[in-house]
Amino acid sequence: MNRSDRDASPLQTRYASEEMAALFSAQRKFETWRLLWLWLAEEEQRLGLPISDEAIGQMRAHLSDIDFDAVAREEERIRHDVMAHVKVFGKAAPAARPIVHWGATSAFVTDNADLIVVREALGLVERRLAALLRRMRFLALEHRSVPALAWTHYQPAQPTTVGKRIAMWASDLVTDLEEIRRRKDELRFLGAKGATGTQASFLLLFDGDSAKVEELDRAIARRAGFARRQLVSGQTYSRRQDDRVVGALSGLAQSAHKIATDLRLLQHDGEVEEPFEASQVGSSAMPYKRNPMRSERVCSIARHVIALSLDTAMTAATQWLERTLDDSANRRIAIPEAFLATDAILVLLENVFSGLVVHADVSRRRLEAEIPFLATENILMEGVRRGGDRQELHEKLRVFAREAAESPSGAGRAADLLDRIAADAAFRLTREELADAARPERLTGRAAEQVETFVREELDPALEGVETAERVPLRV
Repeated sequence: MNRSDRDASPLQTRYASEEMAALFSAQRKFETWRLLWLWLAEEEQRLGLPISDEAIGQMRAHLSDIDFDAVAREEERIRHDVMAHVKVFGKAAPAARPIVHWGATSAFVTDNADLIVVREALGLVERRLAALLRRMRFLALEHRSVPALAWTHYQPAQPTTVGKRIAMWASDLVTDLEEIRRRKDELRFLGAKGATGTQASFLLLFDGDSAKVEELDRAIARRAGFARRQLVSGQTYSRRQDDRVVGALSGLAQSAHKIATDLRLLQHDGEVEEPFEASQVGSSAMPYKRNPMRSERVCSIARHVIALSLDTAMTAATQWLERTLDDSANRRIAIPEAFLATDAILVLLENVFSGLVVHADVSRRRLEAEIPFLATENILMEGVRRGGDRQELHEKLRVFAREAAESPSGAGRAADLLDRIAADAAFRLTREELADAARPERLTGRAAEQVETFVREELDPALEGVETAERVPLRV
């Protein structure tokens, strides 16, 4: 089977954006290898090694025109991917052929290129997450006072507001944004460390001049845009870096899974609804259905990201001494897929929150059906304030609530409970006072204020200065 006949990963062809897919493409990877070889040659020349301007010029002229067929033939012959690219690059830039990869080992291009791409991918995740949070910010403020039924143990609890629930989701994502930013800023560049991390080959090239070896290492890190370097390493950078990065993506996926699950539950209850295009088909068998397919897809992909975090953890734990190659195949899969899948999650969620429909009337009806039961805590406190015995009133409310719950279902249950309380002189509350106490707006606490405080003190500062990625059309 030819490579072109194989099905590509659905993460690239179906779910992730073209921008993220391009970051983890073969073209981008091997262009970065060639760029690293160019930087190495230019800095070695600047520090006194005999490398001609012609060699530098030819390398610069052939950074992008990679002959992948030639590389594949060479790798099949010699069974080494880095050396296959060295040989093909040398044919494209013959004046540079003798000095390409001079003093370096494979990890110089593989690890440093991975770090460059991972940093850019983290930046894209940061921008996508900021775009999503801006959508959620608008919705949270718009619906900050809209009453809704809150649940604990998936049982009716106290009232909240629709905006407060959205703010809770956003709060988790702000934490994820901070973690993504932290991991991006803390990445350490490997640089030019040699076969076992001692830089012995470069020390030999520069005739024992340690200062030049240090300057070479610093200079390449500067050119790659990294403020921090891995000062001690084996042949590779510490695989704990990969684990911390994918761990941050896993955390974001955990938040996304929770949000999407909540949306699925709420759509079942009719309180919110995903965007649904005019021509969208909900089911092949049931034409009437409007399934929360985007949220379901978020949950599906999020599980994959969470599972991938085990890959990088095991890889970091099982490296031997200065390096071993059992990390390579796993990293080629786990790291790109973690980013591609995270990108897909954020594209989906931004789409959902850009067109989320809030059915405030449904939320209110569901709340009103339960609210006299939910108001019993406030009724208890007011009854005690008016001279009642707290323990006695608590027991009466427990009995009344059970009896009302066993009455015919519907609005009658609520009215029945309030009638029972009003008829009991121990509470010293009229029917009108009880009805007022059971109004939804009286029972949402500081939910609306909490939304405003969260937006002002946490969300807006977290978003300050972060560009947002362009919206991406969904690929179904």
